[in-house]
Amino acid sequence: MENLPLLVPLVILAPALGAIVNFFVGSKLEEKWSGYIGCFASLFAFVISLVLLTYVTGTDGAAAVVNPPFVDGWLRIESIGLEIPWQLRVDSLSVTMMLVVTGVGSLIHLYARGYMHGDKWYPRFFAYLNMFLAFMLVLVTANNFLMLFVGWEGVGLCSFLLIGFWWDKKMPEGWKNSNAARKAFIINRVGDFGLLLAMFLLFWTFGTLDFYRPAELPNTEAKYLVNWREHNGLLEHKADEDHGDEAAGDDHDKSYKCVPAATDAHHEADDHADDAHGAANPLANDKRAIYCDNHHIDTALLGVFGQTIDRFGTGETVDFNGFQMAFDDVIFLIALFMLLGVAGKSAQIPLFVWLPDAMAGPTPVSALIHAATMVTAGVYILVRSNVFLWELNHAGYIIGLIITLVGSGTALVAGYIALGQWDIKRVLAYSTISQLGFMVAAVGIGAYVAAMFHLVTHAVFKALLFLGSGSVIHGVEHGRHHANGHGHGHDDDHGDDFDPQDMRNMGGLRKRMPITYITYLIGTLALAGIFPFAGFWSKDEILADAWYEGFQLNELQGFIAFGVLLFAAVFTAFYMWRQVVLVFFDDARSEAAEHAPESNGAMLLPLIILAIFTIIIGLINVPNATPVFSSIYETYEFKHFLEHSLLSVSRGHVLDFNLLIAGIALALGIASILAAHNIYKGKGLASDRRDQLETHASSRAAFRVANARLYWDEIYSSLIEQPFNRLAGFLADRVDWDFLHNYFHDQIIKRGFDQIAHWLTHPIDLGIVDGTVNGVGKFVQRAANWMRGLQTGYVRMYAVIIFIGVIAVILVMLWPFIQALLQSGG
Repeated sequence: MENLPLLVPLVILAPALGAIVNFFVGSKLEEKWSGYIGCFASLFAFVISLVLLTYVTGTDGAAAVVNPPFVDGWLRIESIGLEIPWQLRVDSLSVTMMLVVTGVGSLIHLYARGYMHGDKWYPRFFAYLNMFLAFMLVLVTANNFLMLFVGWEGVGLCSFLLIGFWWDKKMPEGWKNSNAARKAFIINRVGDFGLLLAMFLLFWTFGTLDFYRPAELPNTEAKYLVNWREHNGLLEHKADEDHGDEAAGDDHDKSYKCVPAATDAHHEADDHADDAHGAANPLANDKRAIYCDNHHIDTALLGVFGQTIDRFGTGETVDFNGFQMAFDDVIFLIALFMLLGVAGKSAQIPLFVWLPDAMAGPTPVSALIHAATMVTAGVYILVRSNVFLWELNHAGYIIGLIITLVGSGTALVAGYIALGQWDIKRVLAYSTISQLGFMVAAVGIGAYVAAMFHLVTHAVFKALLFLGSGSVIHGVEHGRHHANGHGHGHDDDHGDDFDPQDMRNMGGLRKRMPITYITYLIGTLALAGIFPFAGFWSKDEILADAWYEGFQLNELQGFIAFGVLLFAAVFTAFYMWRQVVLVFFDDARSEAAEHAPESNGAMLLPLIILAIFTIIIGLINVPNATPVFSSIYETYEFKHFLEHSLLSVSRGHVLDFNLLIAGIALALGIASILAAHNIYKGKGLASDRRDQLETHASSRAAFRVANARLYWDEIYSSLIEQPFNRLAGFLADRVDWDFLHNYFHDQIIKRGFDQIAHWLTHPIDLGIVDGTVNGVGKFVQRAANWMRGLQTGYVRMYAVIIFIGVIAVILVMLWPFIQALLQSGG
């Protein structure tokens, strides 16, 4: 059992190998083999995730840090003492994300085999899908922020590749797809800048980017148990000093392994404080529990989270080589910058505008991005870093309030915009943004378990809805091709304006596509929060926590979250039932819808599996005192599973089932469904294809604003994009071309160069250099001409010249003697 965490590298390696194989040899394989490779890689990773789940559950939530082979000492600069390892963390939180990513991802892979059949880039598509999973798994298994950032950037790259997958379609659709990919990539870079700043501050403040060090315990609930026992006089420190020295000397001694406390022990403290013998908890006198925290480890040897817990509220300052800042304020800045990164990746205000455009990619991509990967990364990093949100001071309270406002506002705004959309996938896209807002708001009020619970359930039923929408689009495309006598293919372009994703072209599909309809209906009811489907349990838990935070603890963020999220839930039920009626009810509004066939088995099987899980997965975290369910099995199972990773600093409330909150939310959801049914059923669209809300004067303005998406893109275009384009145009045309190119390059550099070159050419090169060389040549030429005159051809002349030459030579040889005789004679 203790060696099972060593399998965690395979979770990343399997999809990575699948991507490599399809990248390099996929085009040489048959289509089915590319699909098999991609699906097997994903399913294998899911199986390994299940094995790791057995480890976590079988060891009472014990976490493990794994150093995979070949990457030991990933980044190491000994001169400055920098070492950032490539470490994988296996704990309840990471295993939860692994199961979501690989489980839902595998079903999406299976679905894609049928959906992408016949596409010319089929192997490349599965390579991208596998690579997407690999990077997401790097992100959720990382034990430090830098490794997490590798996965964070990796999923951003893969989203760019997959959103723009059909960039080569005929214009204007090809441009639309590529623009959507660029939009997603650029906006995410804005958020990534915030995360980078947070990481810089983290490293400067703590000297490390590790979440936890291998010898460190993640401050589980046992710390609370110890503090509670100390507070109630049930623990004698002096009696255990010798024992403590022994334990501190060996952090890895199994005899002092942390034994998790009984569930909710710290919540039961008030009820059992008078029990001097510790009857409230079987571990009340267990000396081993003393060492279930990190007090015996030097703070400097702890990871980022452990140091934060120990240094919060101590009045410490951080030196930035010029000025000092309070430690608590630095943590506030780190959390704020991290929130900017979350806003980009998890599509929160103000960076959510990329996600609806991401619908340009194939539907399996939409499902993968919106359900299992990428957008959940922001929620995950907030939950993982929840120690930064610990309300020990005013700064912690403020950041929690900001996160609540961002999440709640996003949930409401996106839910409202979804009311006016016609594209079946765009409605679901805004729904995803809204539900992510629920999760972020839950983090803001401290309901970390509720946020993760909704992340898990949402991944299931949103994958179901996106794949169901793909089935509908697939069917409408087939119906269109059948009606027009064309074959089927994703790249077909028949030169008309028919949009198979426009709900105005649908209608009556429940008779043509019954399995798709039933599964889609299940997903819709889950998203609307209708009992007993998954969304009822997870969404109501967030609302219950918000209600408790506001009305019981009198916290402002609780009031905000409860009121705004309840209103957003009303929007959710309305726009989803509007979609169901427009797509599946009444008569078909196009020939394509009249001839739409049910999808193939490869696409329907994942829908059926996801529908089954949508019904049952909400039961993993049924609250206490829930009628019927509480008597069947242990309640709050998911919370108990996550508390080994989260509860140390969680304000997550262990609440009994709140019939009032559940009743209000359920009643509002049903009322919204009935209202949508009454407005749209049997009426369809107006004669001019307008929405029923648009035909009424009282709702016309509200619908048009929703249809225009609150003019958010237009506002960004006016305030950011157009000024940026004008500035870029000015810099390109005036500064670069007119000034730098035409004036500076041409007038100063080129003309100056020409003048110098002209001077060097004429006075220097031609005048001096060439003049000298040519002068020598002319002299030689003239001497040759003169000497040539001596060549007469007469022998007598040559004899005289030779005689004169001999005389000259003799004189030269005798000259020293002649000179000596002259001197002696003188």
